[in-house]
Amino acid sequence: MATEVKVPELPESVSEATVGEWQKNKGDRVTRDENLLDLETDKVVLEVPAVADGVLAEIKVQAGDTVHAGDVLAILEEGSGDASSDEKQGDTESEPTASEDKSDSKSEQNSSDDEDGDNAIASPAASKLMEENDIAARDIKGSGKDGRITKADVQKAVDSKPAASESKSDRSARPEAKADSHIEEADRQAMGEAASGDRTEQRVPMTRIRQRIAERLLDASQNTAMLTTFNEVDMKSVIDMRAQYKEAFEKQHEVRLGFMSFFVKAATEALKRFPIVNASIDEGDIVYHGFYDIGVAVSSPRGLLVPILRDADQMSYAQVESTIRDLGKRAQNGKVTMDEMTGGTFTITNGGVFGSLLSTPIINPPQAAILGMHATNDKPVVRDGEIVIRPMMQLALSYDHRLVDGRDAVLFLRTVKELLEDPARLLLQV
Repeated sequence: MATEVKVPELPESVSEATVGEWQKNKGDRVTRDENLLDLETDKVVLEVPAVADGVLAEIKVQAGDTVHAGDVLAILEEGSGDASSDEKQGDTESEPTASEDKSDSKSEQNSSDDEDGDNAIASPAASKLMEENDIAARDIKGSGKDGRITKADVQKAVDSKPAASESKSDRSARPEAKADSHIEEADRQAMGEAASGDRTEQRVPMTRIRQRIAERLLDASQNTAMLTTFNEVDMKSVIDMRAQYKEAFEKQHEVRLGFMSFFVKAATEALKRFPIVNASIDEGDIVYHGFYDIGVAVSSPRGLLVPILRDADQMSYAQVESTIRDLGKRAQNGKVTMDEMTGGTFTITNGGVFGSLLSTPIINPPQAAILGMHATNDKPVVRDGEIVIRPMMQLALSYDHRLVDGRDAVLFLRTVKELLEDPARLLLQV
């Protein structure tokens, strides 16, 4: 029985999606709930599972196509896979008979194998890249399931080719590569070509998530009165506490004690004291939130995501660290759900992990503020009239001046600083 595989219901406010790589090829046997392909929206990546056991009889869309809820993606032949019997029969009839020349039979079989290798076991994106670079599938060892060739496998082969094997005219005539969710691969390829001395360009469409990020950042800059205030925090007390208890903490809770839990707890306590920073504007009203849903910016291959720690004020340090670790891992794999990124009353972003010394983070509307963490570096500071070396971090608080006055913003950031410099105050809430 033939069954249509359709685009599932998309998250609220999402009208369309882009087809990612197919995880299965036409004719492959699949099992119920096995992922067939990914759909990329402007917020999350959705998996489309098989609705039953059977054979993938027909693929209706290709990587890069735009689809809407309810569109047919493929035809699944349920059951034992008889839908492919005609094709198999045709293959049998075309095989050489015993009376035919054995060498011809072997040649034809090799040709058939090559054709299958060039098409059947390579993903659409991988096949496209092989075509662009004149690489045969038989020359690539696939790292995917059942030896399936991925785009990364092809890219590795492209990178290993001698630069002299491809002339400038060949490159200029080569068609532009279609963008996929891993856009940084195109960046690396472009940089690799530029390193050879050629003045090359490559035009790659923005992914849906990157387009959405661009829209939100532009909206924030144009529709908020954004200002940033700065301060610096002496991280010695936090570093010392972490060094003293990190082994016992990890043994007890099976999660590493990082810095983010200290910042989440400090920011939450400061939000309690300055509720306007935890508020938002809704048309002509100020909405004061009686809860603390903290967004934590996470870098992923598809762009910056901001999953939410719900009721962060009620979470322990271990719960904060465990939740952040889980969200971070799933963000890398595109597994963060829409619900996990919806809402949020305040955001924390950590540019310090990439070495940033100072920045002005952009507000995540409709929130009123965002806290930026930066790299910790040893600096000479004055303590009790003496110059000492301390691990200092620059903090930045960007805020919407339509809602938050400068006084509240400065005092909020100073409170975060004081709580971090004396972490015991976080436990005592003083």
